[in-house]
Amino acid sequence: MSYRVTLACTRAQAEALPDADDSFAERESPPVLVADEPDPARPDDWLIHAYFEAEPTADDLALLRRLASGEPHTERLGEDDWVTRSQSGLEPIRAGRFFVHTPTHAPAEEAINFEIDAGLAFGTGQHATTAGCLEALDRLEREGNSFGNIADIGTGTGLLAFAAMALWPRAKSVATDIDPVSIDVTRDNAAINGVKLGHGAGELLLAVADGMDHPLLTARAPYDLLIANILAGPLIELAESFVKALAPIGTLVLAGLLDTQAKAVAEAYTTRGLTLVERGPGEWPVLVLRA
Repeated sequence: MSYRVTLACTRAQAEALPDADDSFAERESPPVLVADEPDPARPDDWLIHAYFEAEPTADDLALLRRLASGEPHTERLGEDDWVTRSQSGLEPIRAGRFFVHTPTHAPAEEAINFEIDAGLAFGTGQHATTAGCLEALDRLEREGNSFGNIADIGTGTGLLAFAAMALWPRAKSVATDIDPVSIDVTRDNAAINGVKLGHGAGELLLAVADGMDHPLLTARAPYDLLIANILAGPLIELAESFVKALAPIGTLVLAGLLDTQAKAVAEAYTTRGLTLVERGPGEWPVLVLRA
């Protein structure tokens, strides 16, 4: 018998979910934790779902309360595999040429397919920011852009790095995240999706890094394509280091910001000499800037 516990949370609490794995470290079978945004029109109202293979204890519920702002609601799911149930609610996402799906769904024909498990890291393609970045990358390639040195900062699951490598298969690429769990997840997803890890052309390097503060990032600069799907505050704080790491004719793809934050984020880069060439629509716009 498996169980699902659902709690209301804020977006910030959802984004902190990768750090919550240690909370259940002493459990022999820790829950699978998944966050989702049920209503894009209410961007700060998220849900946390915790999937247990046995009935959660009072201690389990107490730990979950610390991760969220709502009260836990427990459901008995029946005999289905609990990990499968944790992913079955995530429908595949099509964005440009890309089709992103969990293991419970089949790949699509005539698409660039990526299998990304729902789990401990952000970036499954479900959120508008990730899908918007995929669409932006797709447009850049269709417009004839060619990139040979790519960085994905705050990679989450590795999805955006994988997508860029599929579009520009001879590029050298690096993906970093401040969260070590995300890098572990990216490494696993690279194996699942046949992405080669390494230093050469068509290969991906991984590193745990806070922004651009890592010797690997410094050594590989300048980048002709830099992708960052994080949050508006860090995007503004990192503007100087991003611009310094960009090649003279480089391109930046920035996301994770609300429509109301787009002007401030864009100005942090245009005042440093970049040109805003695309401002995506909707509540979660994707900014494309060029040196």
